[in-house]
Amino acid sequence: MARTATSSRVTIGALASVVGFLAFVEFTSGVLQGYYTPMLTDIARHLGVHDADVNWLEGTQLMLSALVVPAFAKLGDMVGHKRMLVVSTAVTAAASLVLPFTDSFGVFLAAWAIQGFYVVWLPLEIALIWSRSRRMAGRATITARAAGFLVAALETGAIVGALVGGMLIDSLPLWIVLLVPALLVVACFFVILFGVRESPEPTGGRLDTVGLVLISLALVAFTGGLSLLRLNGPADPIAWLVTALGVLLVVPFALWELRHDDPLIDVRMFRSPALGPVFLTAGLFGVSVLGAQAPLSTFARTDPGTYGYGLGTSGFQTSLIIGVYLIAMITGALLYPLIARLTAPRLTLIGAATLVGVGFLLFLPFHDTYAQVIVNMVIVGLGSGALVAALPAAAASAAPHTQTGVATGLTNSVKTVGGAIASCAFGIALLHGATGAAAHGTAGSFSGYLTVWVVCGVTALAAAVLLLFVPKTAFSDRAAVDDTDAAGQALPADR
Repeated sequence: MARTATSSRVTIGALASVVGFLAFVEFTSGVLQGYYTPMLTDIARHLGVHDADVNWLEGTQLMLSALVVPAFAKLGDMVGHKRMLVVSTAVTAAASLVLPFTDSFGVFLAAWAIQGFYVVWLPLEIALIWSRSRRMAGRATITARAAGFLVAALETGAIVGALVGGMLIDSLPLWIVLLVPALLVVACFFVILFGVRESPEPTGGRLDTVGLVLISLALVAFTGGLSLLRLNGPADPIAWLVTALGVLLVVPFALWELRHDDPLIDVRMFRSPALGPVFLTAGLFGVSVLGAQAPLSTFARTDPGTYGYGLGTSGFQTSLIIGVYLIAMITGALLYPLIARLTAPRLTLIGAATLVGVGFLLFLPFHDTYAQVIVNMVIVGLGSGALVAALPAAAASAAPHTQTGVATGLTNSVKTVGGAIASCAFGIALLHGATGAAAHGTAGSFSGYLTVWVVCGVTALAAAVLLLFVPKTAFSDRAAVDDTDAAGQALPADR
């Protein structure tokens, strides 16, 4: 008994050291996501392009992230999650080192897109932790707690990155400023290489290249069609056709995967009573966490004296709103495992989604003052932080053991798709219905902002309702006694 307890403590201690190294990785990811925002105008001037062309940076990176996650998640299950972390970090570092030394927009755009390989880090890390804790008691709780720490490190990095980036761009040449995050990613590479041990018992096998090509074509067509809709408006038939093609290409992909012995993505997971609602929740959550941030920022900057709505905040005041939101996300991520242990992971997920929905719907009556917006964003941030931490951990605990990385990666991919759809829809909504001063200025329409808040609130509450149908013990240690998935009991029969 004493030997078992000692062994358990040693194992937990070893896992804690891994989480510490991975927290540095997520801190670096956060820096990459927050660092460049204050200097986008400087980057546009350096490259000799219009401010509007900066949107291509976000669009290309979003598209590439949707493509790389399925492949790297599956390869992580096959050959080792650490190995794919090392590869993705090396690619991210190489791309980051290109950015300071080019003044070509085309080269900068390509390097910026490739830098987006960092999006695979969090799914691979959660899968690695789940795999490493396979023989430990309280596996689901350990994974949830680790996910909370990783997301807290991510959001802390985003805050630090934004503050440091804004400070350095005012005092140093642009190439030196751009070199700072590149060197941090290089350090991150060595931290993973020497500080993290590989996940045990990779599944092996061969990569389903046909499935990868099919899902890549579907994602390129779908996200490309959405980009055309946002650029050309909803009256463009070509944009609708390309978007529809992306949706239709999912059908041959799913049929191929159902026949494949070792599929890229086991599409049967979408039929799982536990995993299906998690993936749908991730997509609905993507609407607000990825699609609503830009509209909230522009609403705060809109001058109420000119347009009749908005807060008229300065750049610094707007950054404070974002900072408070990120701090709330950190709090939500750290509170999730505690509340999940006191209640149940399923109930905590429902509560987090409800907080996001309530926070956005509060914008409808309360949006006239700085304090009102801060309160709303704190509520949204608490729920969002919990969901960012909980969804990949929940997917890992409910997935078949051969699809752990794939399941955690799918929460990211589906969330990205939800964010892409929302970004397109919100962009169109903010352009539609502008009257008076807004029609002749650059501000979005007030009806568009109302649409953003309603859609974000309703989709989050819809996610909470979906999670009510998840088995009560899903994502808990009771449901993860062995390597079978909580709702995957039907999976072997389906096969």
